[in-house]
Amino acid sequence: MAINLALLYWPRAPGPGDFGGVAGLDKVVHVATFASVAWAGLRAGLPARWWLPLLAGHAVLSEVLQHALLPHRSGDPFDAVADIVGVLAGWWWARASWGSDRSGRDGDPDRAPARGDTGAG
Repeated sequence: MAINLALLYWPRAPGPGDFGGVAGLDKVVHVATFASVAWAGLRAGLPARWWLPLLAGHAVLSEVLQHALLPHRSGDPFDAVADIVGVLAGWWWARASWGSDRSGRDGDPDRAPARGDTGAG
């Protein structure tokens, strides 16, 4: 999450040359960071019903704040779209990875286990 926040609110955005001249690589970074944050929150047990909308709202708000408050940054609607794609990718990744762990959870990152639920039996 700290890396995500640093990338969003750093006073200067990386320039095109900072990505080795590869067009669109900044969008890949947006998707990857938001996917990682979404996945980590879901795997930590945060309810998807509020965690994912919170992240999607932050994606849009961060672009507005960059445009309004950071003089060397500009808000980019396509960055917000990439962020939201990342949120969805993180949700998918969490759902896919739930079946691969042996914690006994029911395979649903949208529901944290009940208190005292060991998953046994």
